[in-house]
Amino acid sequence: MKRLPDFLAREHDPRDPNPWLALYLDQSTPLPDHVKQAWLADSSCASRQFLLPFIRPLARATIVLIQVIKAVLPRRWAASRLLHWLLAEGLKRLVSPEANWLVMRHFHLGAQILEFIAKNAPVPVETAPLKPLVLDDLKDDLFVKHDLNLFNFVIRLGQGLRFAEQQLVPVAEPDFSMIEEPPLALADFPHGRLNFVDLQTAIECFTPVYQLFLTDNDFWRAANSLQLDETIGLYAATLLGKPEHLILLNNKHPLVPMSTLRAGYRLVLHGLSTEMLHAVLVRMKVAQRRKQASDG
Repeated sequence: MKRLPDFLAREHDPRDPNPWLALYLDQSTPLPDHVKQAWLADSSCASRQFLLPFIRPLARATIVLIQVIKAVLPRRWAASRLLHWLLAEGLKRLVSPEANWLVMRHFHLGAQILEFIAKNAPVPVETAPLKPLVLDDLKDDLFVKHDLNLFNFVIRLGQGLRFAEQQLVPVAEPDFSMIEEPPLALADFPHGRLNFVDLQTAIECFTPVYQLFLTDNDFWRAANSLQLDETIGLYAATLLGKPEHLILLNNKHPLVPMSTLRAGYRLVLHGLSTEMLHAVLVRMKVAQRRKQASDG
């Protein structure tokens, strides 16, 4: 990172404590320092403070308007390639390096978590990991593929377990071999004069675009994939025998689908949940290695 964010650069004043500094120093949630620093630097920027309050209601009103427009469009009309070109170019030209870095990390972390569950499940499960290295890689329909991967994984795991008449159970020595830091450097993402839009504002802007260029079915599935956070969290907690980490989940109850209006906000929570679950797996991988080393 080129420079320290303001909440780290300024000296602590007990008469006017910085809320972002308090969140950074707090260790109650499992996030590595470099991720938390990028997350809070992005969250504390002027874009989120001044743009988001105007963008969020406009974006939600646009979602309603597009829903009305789509009622008269052909049901199967979609333009996924154009959508992903717009998203990738928008991220490159307008979004902050911290937000872009977190978006790209999300694909790697999500892929690693599904690989972890598949590797430690009692039945074989096919995965299709998505690990883009540059923003242009997103143009290969990666956002849609990410949603499809998640549902396909849940279906394949469920079919395998039911066919074998088995269930996920705690694993004494879980395989953490796929859990690692993604090969992405924050310094490699665009730092242009216009790269100032924060993650939450960008997601609120992109959500109606996502809805416009996909079919209703694709958009509904994408919005409701966010509630699978609870499903994936339960899988991981069962394998690890650590149900206490489920308290970190916010997107819950996939059997009760939510409105798509708050999809942007829920998507940010989805990203945070993925980061925290991955951080838990990294900590457990390190602890397992230390134990194996001490056991000789």
